[in-house]
Amino acid sequence: MTQDTTSLTEPLNNEYTAEDIQVLGGREAIRRRPGMYIGSTDQRGLHHLLYEIVYNSIDEAMAGCCTKIVVTIQKDGAVRVEDNGRGIPLDIHPATNLSALETVMTTLHAGAKFGGHIYQVSGGLHGVGASVVNALSSWLRVNVRRDGKLYQQEYRQGIPQGEVIEIGQASDTGTSVTFLADEGIFSKVNYDFDALIERLREMAYLNKELEICLKDETKDSEKTFYFEGGISSFVRHLNRSRIVRHPQPIYISKMVNSTIVEAALQYNEGFTESTFSFANCVNTIDGGTHLTGFRSALTRVLNDYAHKNNLLKEDESNLVGDDVREGLTAIISVKLSEPQFEGQTKAKLGNPEVKSEVESVVSEGLSLYLEEHPDDARKIIEKCLTAAKAREAARKARDLIIKRSSLDASTLPGILADCSEKEPSHCELYLVEGPSAGGSAKQGRNRRFQAILPLRGKILNVEKAPPDKTLSHQEIRAIITALGAGIDDELDLSKLRYHRVILMTDADVDGSHIRTLLLTFFFRHMVTLINHGHLFIAQPPLYSVRTPKLQHWVYSEEEKQEVMRKLKEAKKVEIQRYKGLGEMSAEQLWETTMNPASRTLLSVSVGDAANADHIFHMLMGNEVPPRKSFIQAHAKNVRNLDI
Repeated sequence: MTQDTTSLTEPLNNEYTAEDIQVLGGREAIRRRPGMYIGSTDQRGLHHLLYEIVYNSIDEAMAGCCTKIVVTIQKDGAVRVEDNGRGIPLDIHPATNLSALETVMTTLHAGAKFGGHIYQVSGGLHGVGASVVNALSSWLRVNVRRDGKLYQQEYRQGIPQGEVIEIGQASDTGTSVTFLADEGIFSKVNYDFDALIERLREMAYLNKELEICLKDETKDSEKTFYFEGGISSFVRHLNRSRIVRHPQPIYISKMVNSTIVEAALQYNEGFTESTFSFANCVNTIDGGTHLTGFRSALTRVLNDYAHKNNLLKEDESNLVGDDVREGLTAIISVKLSEPQFEGQTKAKLGNPEVKSEVESVVSEGLSLYLEEHPDDARKIIEKCLTAAKAREAARKARDLIIKRSSLDASTLPGILADCSEKEPSHCELYLVEGPSAGGSAKQGRNRRFQAILPLRGKILNVEKAPPDKTLSHQEIRAIITALGAGIDDELDLSKLRYHRVILMTDADVDGSHIRTLLLTFFFRHMVTLINHGHLFIAQPPLYSVRTPKLQHWVYSEEEKQEVMRKLKEAKKVEIQRYKGLGEMSAEQLWETTMNPASRTLLSVSVGDAANADHIFHMLMGNEVPPRKSFIQAHAKNVRNLDI
């Protein structure tokens, strides 16, 4: 073994001058580091390109200048986004000496969203959307309809192929952007029609009376959204498979200091909260000041009403946030002129003034509704009081778990086989189905950084359970204690003991069910852990295909067929189907599923939280008809059915 004596702080070349500094232009910087602008170069990044162009049309709608957006996935893989807004200006920009159109399409941080007099509110914050899409496209074409004429300009990888030219007449105004994502940057140009449907439906809900149409010419499919009820329709959509406490969502809307505040809420018989917040149509998955203001108003108003109407006695404790949010489905949407998002991903709104604005609007609107609808008010308060009774037991269980998880390693679950590494970013925890597989995993793992927590059977279905029962369940308590970061609103990722939490279950029906139960638990009680990329699913092989000379680990039916095709001339081929992890030896489990050099992990993410909320409730909730309909609708798509 040789020793590398090169210092990490020692320059590779002592001659380090100004000539060694690379200055990348906007286009080159985007193409060199696309992830900095769109997050990734997989399908999510591909969808991000489309959304950036759609956001520009949405901004026109929020300005009151656009009523229809048409998104078309063309047969050649290109995408066209067309709106009936005002059309991008074409006159010469004084700073760039280029047309306004070319300036917007080629210059970072150029747009009409900074001054405030063109777009009072805007989903775009940094003015990078159009230029980024242009730079990451093989080709892009913009058509602008203004002043009775049709204009066009074309680009190749962000480079203009000529000046803006007039190509015809126009009877209306608007912009059409058509682009083909660069296959040299994106691994595969393949749009997910269903995923796009969910996001565009969400945009239509947030902009009532805006028509959004999605067409897929490759599948001859089309979907159009138009909602007169706006976010009230959104809440009804989210609660469509739930039993509700009051028939219609409560809708509140008002403008305060140029900020438009909208809220819609409705209670159901479930135990989980489904609240989604938006700022200028951007989904703020980590909340922010608007969500804080909404929750503060909700708690205070319901307490005031309960005391005023003797539903809560003077000597009884006030309802707390957990009580008033159990079984709540709500949308809070704000549209403001100068949003302060935290980071390019815009996951959290930081404007301090928005908290008081939202709190004021929601307090006034909700108080008025409760006074005018006493029957609904009583049903809501009764729901909250029931939640309060279960809360105390849940609090005691939660406090015990948090206390244990914050102590030294001797208080960790006895079934946990911990790792020796103490730096969380280097550690991973496998949640393994059953003691047999747990034993193989313990023997096969790398003890330095891999910890194993075997689970005894199926964990509790938290979708059907109140908080106190969830926290009293032994396996769930073991998971929370092992992770050490708390749960629900008390979740603190800085205390997370493992930065990779890996679900490893059998490749059969029971294994799939256990995995779904675990995903339901993490989505309902530790969604921040998912949002920050800490949750993964292990991919054990389905088959072992062996010949006298070679062994192939096969992870899908399609891969098995391909391997068998290649081995059709082999004299002896043995095929073994693995239904359980326990059927593999420790060495095989390490080689196929746990070795970082050869394993495959699926990263769990929540691309569409509202849709995920619906699916988890439909699959794991109490209502049978929606689940039956879902199974019937998707029966033809089932693969690897274990019978």
